[in-house]
Amino acid sequence: MNQVITKDMTFDQILQMYPDAAKVLHSFNLGCVGCLGASTETLAQGARAHGLDVEDLLTALNSRAQ
Repeated sequence: MNQVITKDMTFDQILQMYPDAAKVLHSFNLGCVGCLGASTETLAQGARAHGLDVEDLLTALNSRAQ
């Protein structure tokens, strides 16, 4: 994967770019696949809404996407 996942990307953008991101998101108890907000909510917004550290999410997503 050449593109880096950023906190400003929507969940849909991330999942389209990297379908296996669903596994990483699930490990953080995020059920983003099929969520109505996935097309408009950014990773940062979702992390904040679920009380998660967006940097932890980014690290996990980008390390698995390499």
